[in-house]
This record gives sequence, structure tokens and C-alpha cells, in this order.
Amino acid sequence: MSLEPRAFLTSLFEAAVKAADPLTAIRAHLPERPKGRTIVVGAGKAASQMAAAFENLWDGPLEGAVVARHGPVAVCERIRVLQSAHPVPDEAGLAGSAELLRLVEGLTPDDLVVALISGGGSSLLPAPPAGLSLEDEIVVNRALLASGAPISAMNVVRKHVSRIKSGRLAFAAAPARLVSLIVSDVPGDNPAFVASGPTIADFSTAQDALAIIARYGLALPEPVMRHLRSGQADAPRPDHPAFAGQAHHVIASAGVSLEAAAARARSLGVEAVILSDAIEGEARDIGRMHAAIARETAARGRPFTKPIVILSGGETTVTIPPGAQGKGGRNSEFLLSFALDIDGIDGIHALAADTDGIDGSEDNAGAFADGGTIHRMRTAGADARAHLARHDAWSAFCASGDLFVPGPTGTNVNDFRALLIR
Repeated sequence: MSLEPRAFLTSLFEAAVKAADPLTAIRAHLPERPKGRTIVVGAGKAASQMAAAFENLWDGPLEGAVVARHGPVAVCERIRVLQSAHPVPDEAGLAGSAELLRLVEGLTPDDLVVALISGGGSSLLPAPPAGLSLEDEIVVNRALLASGAPISAMNVVRKHVSRIKSGRLAFAAAPARLVSLIVSDVPGDNPAFVASGPTIADFSTAQDALAIIARYGLALPEPVMRHLRSGQADAPRPDHPAFAGQAHHVIASAGVSLEAAAARARSLGVEAVILSDAIEGEARDIGRMHAAIARETAARGRPFTKPIVILSGGETTVTIPPGAQGKGGRNSEFLLSFALDIDGIDGIHALAADTDGIDGSEDNAGAFADGGTIHRMRTAGADARAHLARHDAWSAFCASGDLFVPGPTGTNVNDFRALLIR
């Protein structure tokens, strides 16, 4: 291996992100030009980059808008880039949702709608049904984020408290031809779960949403519960005639990005193995599981022979108790738990990061860890176990100088984890 461990791990992250580059991915999935208008709509953390890529590739008239999160965005000339809040919705998101619905009104079979969808769109597109408010949707979102529920379960609830999710945007676009180009950030790459599927219907029901609410003990506003029980919450089913002829393509995913990272590792002389691109569960528990594999490999050469880099993806969760005030996202929490379990062990280096470049609410994508991380935290006056207990991994890694801050990447295929054992 020609690079030092952190440079090596960073190069794997960069390879994973490059494999999900919107320009490369969209080029392979351009739809045919229509007789009529071409309207672009979309939402997600990669929305502006996808829009800029589509503009660059599309040879013909074009109009539309996408909703990205507040912060730096790619510059577009023909597609307007609107912005709203993530992970908690805001008023700007209401306006963004209304604009996307307006853009697809009154279209004909000769028109084409291109939907550019990526992770994060659930929060960026609030659109509460009649009788509910933005505050109701915010309460739902916060409760889901703190619940520890997997993203698939969260999105079943979100789909049924919305006028735009679960295929409703596509339903509004009928009878126009609609093609969805999707950057997947969900385990298993089910397109109906990415951004809660504004253009992809599925067979989940309001009863399914109620069952999830009961399973995770969510305390939601009474108007929300009344809506879910009313019979008005169910979305159009995938077999509705309005969806006939509509198409979708998952153009980038965690699996493709992990394969690219593995290829990069091998090109640098290190064998690579992919555990899974669809790992879910509590971040700290998944961290301990990865640490156990790393320790066993380092000490006994099983289940893998070193040197090796172990890769995984998916989306872990963090169950946050009432009143918790810590800073940190799921990748940082994963890695703090991992670091505690490899404390003092030489030859193990790890990077865990969100491929969109932002993990949680701060400016880091994640962090690095090795056998000396906990010692560095202790020297800086940080108690790693106390930080983990209060879900404050960012502060711990900030103290040790181990934060990973690449900046927003313009794509999002979820968690990226790389463990180097030498």
C-alpha cells in the first residue's frame, strides 16, 4: 500500500462518491425527447447537481425546478433550484412542494416529465394534507428521526401524511410520460423508499403506517392520527392506470459505490471485501459488530486474511431519548462505538462517513478512528463513553482531531464504512 492509512481510506471514499456522480449516471439513462414540453422536477440532497448534469446533457427545450437543501448548490441556467430545510421541514419546503405540483399540472401525453430524485427529499418536500399543518409534519418527522426506526418504516409513515409523496407527484403529472432518475440512499434500493417516493407508488397503506406508529411507540398529534384513520390517507396504488407507461431507473446506489471503492483498494495493492450494502440497525451496535470482525481479523486472521479493507454500506439509525442534546450523526456514533472496542489495538484504521458529505447537523461527513483514538480523546479531556451515552460523538471526535470534513459531495448513496486491517 503506497498511501498512509487515512489517505488510503479517503481515496476509497472519493472513489465511492465518484461512482455516484450524477453526470456519469444520468448520461446512461437519458430519455427520448418528447414531441411536447420537457419538464424537470426533483428533490433531494443531490437535486441541484442532478439538475445541472441533466441540463448539460439535454439537447432540447427544458424548464422546471428542483428542491435542494439550504446551503451551497450547483448553478443551473434553465432549471430553477429552490431550497428548503433538512432534516426538519420548513416553510420554504411547503413552497417548493407547491411549485413542483404546479409544474406538472395540465400536461398532455406528448409532454415529458423527468423526475430527479435523491435521498433527503422526504424532509425537503413537506406537503401536509387538508386538515394538517406544517407543524404537524415537523412533529412527525422529529418523532421518526428519534425513534430508531429503519428508513423503510419511517417512509411508510411519511408517505401517508403527505399530498406529494408515495407517487402523488407522478399521479398529478398524468397523462404526461414520466421518467424518474433516482440516486438511491436506501438499503435494498427500493425506488419507492427514496425520498418517500414522490413519483413511485407502492402498496403500503395507512394501516401499515398506524402499525409502525404503534410498534415504535410514537406520540403523534391527534390530527395526524385522525387523518391516518380517516380513509383519506391511502395513496394511489401502483396498478392505477395513471401510472401506466411511467418508467424509473436507479442510476446510482451504495452497491455500485462500494464496488468502486473495492476496485480502488485493489489498485493500491490491498484486497477488499464487501460485507453488505444494506446494513441497518442501531449505529452503536453495528459499530461493535464491525469492531469484533476487525479484532478477529487482526488477531487470528479470520474471517479475513490481512492486509484487507472491509467495506460496508446501508443506513444505521440512532434512537435518541427525550432531552438528548448531543451533536453527531449516525456515522460518527457508529465510529465512536467502534473506536471504544478497538482501543489500544495496533493495525486497525477506519473511516465512517455519509456519502453526501454531511453526517448529522455539523459540517463533517464522519470521522476516522484507530487504536489510539480513545487515548487522544482522553488526553484532550473527553470521556468517550460519556459522549457515546449522550449521543455526542461529534464533540468527542472534534476533541481528538479525527473529524472527516470533505464538504458536500453533490450525491447521496448513504453510509460508507471502510476498515483497514494491516
